[in-house]
Amino acid sequence: MTPWYLPVLGAGLGLVLVAWAVAAFYLDGADLARYDTDRGERFASHRPASPGLDDAMARLARAEPPAGLPEAQRLPLRRGLFDRLFSERVFAASFTPVAVDGVKGEWVLAPGADPQRRTLYLHGGGFVVGSPLSHRTITSRFSALTGGAVLALDYRLMPEHKRMAPVEDARLAYRWMLEHGPAGRAPAQAVFVAGDSAGANLTLSLLAWARDQGLRNADAAVVLSPPTDATFASPSIQANLDSDLMLGPVFRKIAHIPRAVVLWINWLQSGIRPCDPLVSPVYGDLSRLPPLLVQVSETEMLYDDARRYVNRAREAGSPARLQSWNHTLHVWHIFNPELPEAEEAYAEIGKFLADEAPQRKAAP
Repeated sequence: MTPWYLPVLGAGLGLVLVAWAVAAFYLDGADLARYDTDRGERFASHRPASPGLDDAMARLARAEPPAGLPEAQRLPLRRGLFDRLFSERVFAASFTPVAVDGVKGEWVLAPGADPQRRTLYLHGGGFVVGSPLSHRTITSRFSALTGGAVLALDYRLMPEHKRMAPVEDARLAYRWMLEHGPAGRAPAQAVFVAGDSAGANLTLSLLAWARDQGLRNADAAVVLSPPTDATFASPSIQANLDSDLMLGPVFRKIAHIPRAVVLWINWLQSGIRPCDPLVSPVYGDLSRLPPLLVQVSETEMLYDDARRYVNRAREAGSPARLQSWNHTLHVWHIFNPELPEAEEAYAEIGKFLADEAPQRKAAP
């Protein structure tokens, strides 16, 4: 007589095999190992870590709620703390609230900014925290670097909203910005898109969508520490787990979960296949994209996400550049002036933007 548990065990093993097959052949992306080659332009590769790193980490720690709070209380508190991370800073730029067809945001204008030169900036924060307020250190600098207005979008966040919500908000804002400026309806003369972390992911997804929609391409785009692969296949996801001072502690809890399980979790949470270019732009069509500058830390977990994207884009004929810094944080640009690497990175961004879309010189 067959033991009762054998059919149950067989059914369980069958389900495991089916789940593994779905993860391997439906949720996972193509093998991109051949793009782990060109390392682009490297900065501070032999320099030790900046003394300001401790100050930056101490500031970041102030954005974490006290331990022991229920998650329902932690998230709102964390959002508030993150928004006030640089509340003592005084900026030369002006900040004006704006409604973009129902989506909130703000116009950021550095002194002398040309309102017909416009940048859509998409903030980071893992799609769960962050706002135009938390990123004024970056957006005010982009206004100065572009010589124009920056539309900092307060896109909808998870978990209150689906993963598609920020994608839809970014698309809406891009269309709107092409024809609207700080002073009202007027066509843009120069257009840029930029973002960091989660916002960098949205930026890359947006660039491909705008191309496919036949909309005006951005004159140039800049992304900082971009997550480009929601399948977590990049080697640095594991290799830089210990050296990534910001993301490492967050992802350590899931670092040893089988990747097939992580793929299923991502799919169930977002409703989008992890390999879909909508959330993993590295797997999409990267041809005919605008000039792109990608900056990343060599010690962060997303280093190979950035490297693979740039190498694929260049292979597809798109003008993409990779710049990396060693011994610094994920999106170190926000810690300015604590980190000298931030000023170096902004200087490179300024050169890139000036080459791709120079400002008009005033008449003598």
